[in-house]
Amino acid sequence: MKFTIIGTGAISCTVAAELIRNGHEVVLCDSDAARVVTINEFGLTIEGPIDTVKVRARGVSPADLPEMLGVVVLTDADYMTSAFAGLVRDRLAPDGLLVCLNTTPHSEPLITALGSQRILAALATIDAQQLSPGRILLRSAGTVFVGEVASTEITARVQSLAAVLPSGRPTDNIQGCLWSFAAKQAVLLAVSTSGLSAAASLNALDWQPLLSALAREVLDQCPTRAEAIDDFDPRDLEGTLSRMSASPPFFEPGTGVISGALTGPLTTQVAALVRAIECGDRPKDRANLDLLATYERTERLGRPLNAVVAMFPAPQRAAAGPLHGIAIAVKDIIDISGHPRGNGNPQAMRGQPAKKDAPVVAALRTAGADLFVATSLLEYAAGAPHPDVPEALNPFDRNRTAGGSSGGSAALVGVGACSIALGTDTGGSIRIPAHYCATVGFKPSYGALSLAGVEPLAPSFDHVGFLGATVAAVEQVFIALTGETPDAEAGPLRIGIIAGQLDLPILDPEIVVVLRNAITTLTSSGCSIIEVDGAALDAVSTTFEDILLYEAWQIHGARIGSDPHHYGPETLRLLVGGAEISEQQYSAALALRLSLLPAAADVFGNIDVLLTPAVPFVAPATTPPIDTPEGEAEGLFSGVFNVTGDPAIVLPCGWNSAGLPIGLQLAAPLGRDQRLLSAAAFVETTLMFEKRAPALP
Repeated sequence: MKFTIIGTGAISCTVAAELIRNGHEVVLCDSDAARVVTINEFGLTIEGPIDTVKVRARGVSPADLPEMLGVVVLTDADYMTSAFAGLVRDRLAPDGLLVCLNTTPHSEPLITALGSQRILAALATIDAQQLSPGRILLRSAGTVFVGEVASTEITARVQSLAAVLPSGRPTDNIQGCLWSFAAKQAVLLAVSTSGLSAAASLNALDWQPLLSALAREVLDQCPTRAEAIDDFDPRDLEGTLSRMSASPPFFEPGTGVISGALTGPLTTQVAALVRAIECGDRPKDRANLDLLATYERTERLGRPLNAVVAMFPAPQRAAAGPLHGIAIAVKDIIDISGHPRGNGNPQAMRGQPAKKDAPVVAALRTAGADLFVATSLLEYAAGAPHPDVPEALNPFDRNRTAGGSSGGSAALVGVGACSIALGTDTGGSIRIPAHYCATVGFKPSYGALSLAGVEPLAPSFDHVGFLGATVAAVEQVFIALTGETPDAEAGPLRIGIIAGQLDLPILDPEIVVVLRNAITTLTSSGCSIIEVDGAALDAVSTTFEDILLYEAWQIHGARIGSDPHHYGPETLRLLVGGAEISEQQYSAALALRLSLLPAAADVFGNIDVLLTPAVPFVAPATTPPIDTPEGEAEGLFSGVFNVTGDPAIVLPCGWNSAGLPIGLQLAAPLGRDQRLLSAAAFVETTLMFEKRAPALP
């Protein structure tokens, strides 16, 4: 047979050398003139595991192709153009064929020019690496599968071609072979981003769910039955990863994946990371696989919870820093360059993209963090979901809310998709969902983190903070952003509790039991429990509503006047209430607050931290608007620390009889964030909270 092989890569040269050695006439075509010269001068050398094969070979440029072509073997997807397809059509012999080897046979220019009847598909599982032009290191000859593009019949021409190709095998399902190969290549493409050996990446338990999901995502696109090819068995992905790790093949990023296979969410993320590495925007690093694993968990676990607004492929960040490679979710109320500030509102979500990052996001990128997703929230953080934007669901009961307004961030952390997320807190919007979702929720001191680039609700009370899997995860990010020095490890604490607070009838009895058990455990660890008078905190809390509603109206009033339908009905009702607060009432509330702050600060005079309930009840079915009795009760213990600006943190501490999380709240004086975090770490360790698996679909 006469063969023209388009491309001079490792597989092309290996196949060509075997054909030449068996007496077939072969021409190798490449647009790289230097490669053509080298092949013509030195031929092909295949250094195999058993012996070395050297053959003379002829190389040509596309312009010098023979006038009559017999079997054209296309191994380079770059040639899938209309111009090349026309060139082949005009020169192909009446009985000639185009064989797409490890490239897609369904390329539109090829089908248009030649028709599917003149095209065969082939898959070579040859494991080879190009050392230099025409010089190939061969580890395994593999198999060359050959099949019809337009039918499942093993035709005479398929049998004839398979008989002469090295280790050729006819198949009635070449598409199934190609898609299995694409799945395998997608896995190898992912592990190539880690900078580690393929064996190490394939063996790592943390990454195996990602790699299996990645292969499955490709296989799910296969229009027919996926076939087992060599060590890759689509029915046994776990065993496949084990076999691949035992003898990982040669692989170069960006090669060998059939066009059209990289269309799913995970494969799209892999392709974006590879492009970023090729462009020099990211180094090869194990953090890349960690990020891909985070994407996989977010797709599988977070998206069903309505927690995801948008994912960001290969996010820009510094190559090194104190948060290197840590994947951080961002509440969709904070500016992320190139992404609209969605605010939980359908119109805003279709708005103009932010021109630059909010300072807190920019600082996280500078510290090396991967800002990988925007998370859902209650509309404008005002306490109610918009009816056209699904509310984030609770990881432990999907018939209940994750809370608000930072519910998407809490749900992602609570379900285990990521370990840290940004949220905002105006009256408990970080701490309340932390309580509902069994996460740590930290509201720093007022002003500790910049609010620039963050949608305001009530600027006197707004805070940026964090939801994290652990206190350590929260503290690491807070220190990176503020440069604060960690406090010394806390010992037994002086813990304040407000006299009579745990006897309030509004508290769920099961929450009271869990909190009393926590206090008993802390006492047993050497902590002193000191009753304090909370009257000053109660007094300063009375200013909350007037200040919040007045400031929210100043922000939203003009738009409500011109376009009230922009808002959902619950949000609109809340915001319109702000119009009833006069400037005099607002000024009086500010003055009263200012006069009461010293007395509120005195509550901490003889204690390290104050311990309170987080929320009076466990996660409800939906978030109650804050202007309802239930909504007012929800923020009963959290809103006061937005008024004072004191740092406060919620830690998970137990479960109710229905398996729903319960948290406790710790607070410290304004500016003593590190004291609070140190104390929270001690409490976290002492209580040894029993973690439970979320309610997976």
